[in-house]
Amino acid sequence: MENLSYKTVSANKATVQKEWVVVDAEGHNLGRLASKVAMLLRGKYKPNYTPHVDCGDNVIIINSEKINLTGNKLNDKTYIRHTGYPGGQRSLTAKVMQEKNPALLVEKAVKGMLPKNKLGAQLFRNLNVNVGGEHKHAAQQPKTVNLNDLK
Repeated sequence: MENLSYKTVSANKATVQKEWVVVDAEGHNLGRLASKVAMLLRGKYKPNYTPHVDCGDNVIIINSEKINLTGNKLNDKTYIRHTGYPGGQRSLTAKVMQEKNPALLVEKAVKGMLPKNKLGAQLFRNLNVNVGGEHKHAAQQPKTVNLNDLK
Protein backbone atom coordinates (compact mmCIF):
# COMPACT_ATOMS: atom_id res chain seq x y z
CA MET A 1 0.00 0.00 0.00
CA GLU A 2 1.88 3.02 -1.26
CA ASN A 3 -0.54 5.95 -0.91
CA LEU A 4 -3.51 6.43 1.34
CA SER A 5 -6.62 7.63 -0.44
CA TYR A 6 -7.92 9.42 2.63
CA LYS A 7 -6.67 11.71 5.33
CA THR A 8 -8.16 12.69 8.65
CA VAL A 9 -8.66 16.43 8.57
CA SER A 10 -8.68 18.13 11.95
CA ALA A 11 -10.18 21.61 12.16
CA ASN A 12 -8.38 24.45 13.88
CA LYS A 13 -9.16 28.07 14.65
CA ALA A 14 -8.00 29.24 11.21
CA THR A 15 -9.95 26.69 9.14
CA VAL A 16 -13.29 26.81 10.98
CA GLN A 17 -16.28 28.25 9.09
CA LYS A 18 -18.53 29.90 11.70
CA GLU A 19 -22.04 31.05 10.80
CA TRP A 20 -24.84 32.92 12.56
CA VAL A 21 -28.13 31.07 12.96
CA VAL A 22 -31.50 32.04 14.46
CA VAL A 23 -33.62 29.51 16.37
CA ASP A 24 -37.26 30.25 17.23
CA ALA A 25 -38.08 28.68 20.63
CA GLU A 26 -41.84 29.05 20.28
CA GLY A 27 -43.63 25.75 20.87
CA HIS A 28 -40.47 23.74 21.62
CA ASN A 29 -39.81 21.75 24.80
CA LEU A 30 -36.98 23.16 26.91
CA GLY A 31 -34.70 20.13 27.08
CA ARG A 32 -35.07 19.11 23.45
CA LEU A 33 -34.39 22.65 22.28
CA ALA A 34 -31.38 22.94 24.59
CA SER A 35 -29.79 19.69 23.39
CA LYS A 36 -30.07 20.66 19.72
CA VAL A 37 -28.77 24.17 20.37
CA ALA A 38 -25.84 22.71 22.33
CA MET A 39 -25.00 20.51 19.33
CA LEU A 40 -25.17 23.57 17.04
CA LEU A 41 -22.84 25.46 19.40
CA ARG A 42 -20.34 22.57 19.45
CA GLY A 43 -20.47 22.10 15.67
CA LYS A 44 -21.53 18.45 15.78
CA TYR A 45 -23.72 18.90 12.70
CA LYS A 46 -20.69 19.84 10.61
CA PRO A 47 -18.55 17.31 8.73
CA ASN A 48 -15.28 18.83 10.02
CA TYR A 49 -16.25 18.54 13.72
CA THR A 50 -13.25 18.38 16.02
CA PRO A 51 -13.93 17.79 19.75
CA HIS A 52 -11.24 20.13 21.14
CA VAL A 53 -11.93 23.12 18.83
CA ASP A 54 -14.72 25.71 18.80
CA CYS A 55 -16.09 24.84 15.36
CA GLY A 56 -19.76 25.53 16.10
CA ASP A 57 -22.03 28.33 15.00
CA ASN A 58 -23.14 31.49 16.78
CA VAL A 59 -26.75 30.82 17.84
CA ILE A 60 -29.46 33.43 18.48
CA ILE A 61 -32.59 32.15 20.25
CA ILE A 62 -35.73 34.28 19.98
CA ASN A 63 -39.11 33.97 21.76
CA SER A 64 -37.57 32.36 24.84
CA GLU A 65 -40.69 33.22 26.87
CA LYS A 66 -42.78 30.83 24.72
CA ILE A 67 -40.86 27.67 25.69
CA ASN A 68 -42.77 24.61 26.94
CA LEU A 69 -42.13 22.65 30.11
CA THR A 70 -43.98 19.34 30.17
CA GLY A 71 -45.71 17.74 33.13
CA ASN A 72 -45.45 19.52 36.49
CA LYS A 73 -41.95 20.86 35.82
CA LEU A 74 -43.15 24.45 35.88
CA ASN A 75 -43.98 24.15 39.60
CA ASP A 76 -41.72 21.26 40.69
CA LYS A 77 -38.38 22.02 38.97
CA THR A 78 -36.13 24.08 41.22
CA TYR A 79 -32.95 25.98 40.46
CA ILE A 80 -30.60 26.18 43.44
CA ARG A 81 -27.80 28.72 43.93
CA HIS A 82 -25.64 29.76 46.87
CA THR A 83 -24.72 33.29 47.92
CA GLY A 84 -21.41 32.22 49.43
CA TYR A 85 -22.45 33.04 52.97
CA PRO A 86 -23.41 30.49 55.66
CA GLY A 87 -27.04 29.52 55.21
CA GLY A 88 -27.07 31.28 51.86
CA GLN A 89 -28.73 28.58 49.77
CA ARG A 90 -31.49 30.06 47.62
CA SER A 91 -33.91 28.29 45.29
CA LEU A 92 -36.35 29.35 42.60
CA THR A 93 -38.98 27.32 40.80
CA ALA A 94 -39.07 27.27 37.03
CA LYS A 95 -42.33 29.25 37.08
CA VAL A 96 -40.79 32.11 39.09
CA MET A 97 -37.66 32.11 36.93
CA GLN A 98 -39.74 32.19 33.76
CA GLU A 99 -41.69 35.18 35.05
CA LYS A 100 -38.50 37.03 36.12
CA ASN A 101 -36.20 36.24 33.20
CA PRO A 102 -37.26 33.58 30.65
CA ALA A 103 -33.95 33.91 28.80
CA LEU A 104 -32.08 32.68 31.89
CA LEU A 105 -34.16 29.48 31.91
CA VAL A 106 -32.99 28.62 28.38
CA GLU A 107 -29.39 29.69 29.08
CA LYS A 108 -29.14 27.40 32.12
CA ALA A 109 -30.51 24.44 30.13
CA VAL A 110 -28.05 24.94 27.26
CA LYS A 111 -25.07 25.62 29.55
CA GLY A 112 -25.72 22.34 31.38
CA MET A 113 -25.36 20.46 28.08
CA LEU A 114 -21.99 21.99 27.16
CA PRO A 115 -18.59 20.69 28.35
CA LYS A 116 -17.56 21.76 31.85
CA ASN A 117 -14.16 23.23 30.87
CA LYS A 118 -12.60 26.24 29.13
CA LEU A 119 -14.01 25.14 25.78
CA GLY A 120 -17.52 25.00 27.23
CA ALA A 121 -17.18 28.54 28.57
CA GLN A 122 -15.97 29.71 25.16
CA LEU A 123 -18.87 27.96 23.40
CA PHE A 124 -21.40 29.48 25.81
CA ARG A 125 -20.26 32.97 24.73
CA ASN A 126 -21.55 32.13 21.22
CA LEU A 127 -25.14 31.88 22.54
CA ASN A 128 -27.53 34.85 22.54
CA VAL A 129 -30.98 34.35 24.07
CA ASN A 130 -33.65 37.02 23.54
CA VAL A 131 -37.12 37.58 24.93
CA GLY A 132 -39.48 38.42 22.09
CA GLY A 133 -39.07 38.06 18.35
CA GLU A 134 -36.44 40.79 17.90
CA HIS A 135 -32.64 40.48 18.09
CA LYS A 136 -29.82 42.97 17.65
CA HIS A 137 -27.65 40.84 15.33
CA ALA A 138 -29.22 41.72 11.98
CA ALA A 139 -25.86 42.96 10.68
CA GLN A 140 -24.48 39.40 10.82
CA GLN A 141 -27.24 38.26 8.40
CA PRO A 142 -28.18 35.12 10.36
CA LYS A 143 -30.05 32.33 8.66
CA THR A 144 -33.08 30.71 10.27
CA VAL A 145 -32.78 27.07 11.35
CA ASN A 146 -35.74 24.76 11.92
CA LEU A 147 -34.88 22.47 14.83
CA ASN A 148 -37.34 19.83 13.63
CA ASP A 149 -35.12 19.23 10.58
CA LEU A 150 -32.08 18.44 12.76
CA LYS A 151 -31.63 14.91 14.12
